[in-house]
Amino acid sequence: MYERFYGLRVRPFALNPDPAFLFLSRQHAMALTLLEYGIASNAAFGLLTGEIGSGKTTLLRRVIRELGSQVAVGFVSNTHSGFTSIHRWACSVLEIVPADDSDVALYEALVDSFIREYSRGRRTLLIVDEAQNLSIEVLEELRLLSNVNSERDVVLQILLVGQPELRATLSRPELVQLAQRVSIDFHLRPLTAVETGAYIQHRLVAAGGRPDLFAPQAREQIHRLAGGIPRLINQLCDMALVYGYAGAQRQIDLQLVLQVLSDRADVGALPVLGGSVPVAGVASHTGG
Repeated sequence: MYERFYGLRVRPFALNPDPAFLFLSRQHAMALTLLEYGIASNAAFGLLTGEIGSGKTTLLRRVIRELGSQVAVGFVSNTHSGFTSIHRWACSVLEIVPADDSDVALYEALVDSFIREYSRGRRTLLIVDEAQNLSIEVLEELRLLSNVNSERDVVLQILLVGQPELRATLSRPELVQLAQRVSIDFHLRPLTAVETGAYIQHRLVAAGGRPDLFAPQAREQIHRLAGGIPRLINQLCDMALVYGYAGAQRQIDLQLVLQVLSDRADVGALPVLGGSVPVAGVASHTGG
């Protein structure tokens, strides 16, 4: 809609986790390095947590894209509170067909696949996103599944990804054996104000646009109101570009961002982490 007006090839702040737009802040770069190291060093279990919208899935997509053919990857992304067993989902994402639908057949098919891949020089990586939704029973099932590994050979690696409450779950006494197997561990925190500004500029340039399309004060205000959470930053920036396009405004300034926030707050459509929206003194959005 607004891409041509602003000289953009694509929307720079779309919410889909596109690794082409991954912004490597200091902590995102560290998380990426640890994930890559964990996979390369045969870590049996890894853990990545962060608040909703902190960029976990985008990081995962980057890791998967760079693995190449040396690792068979299964990505479980639709966990929920009714999730009762990992075996069926693991078979599905790894495209494994068991002999029948029984629990024993599912388990045997998984183990056979892990060993078969290993004999071909490939390990299997099972990534479980939104793992905070998993019950203690399912998490314990994952630990037992990892017993296919021996002291010498790692045929299955498991990466648990989720929101901060996953850490509280893993600290429970019932899961001490699983927690002790986690050798790669990182928690993503919100972006700083400086990182938020660089994040906005990075995504604009990646989309073919000008890095100064958002004025410095606009970037600072977006950081305050989005709390440094990339997904909320994207929502605010995308809507600001729509408003700017509607008013034929070539640069997104502070007043325009405040107008976006004021309008959104009126209908309660956008979570705001940085406090109340400063409505007083906001100019009407008339373009120019």
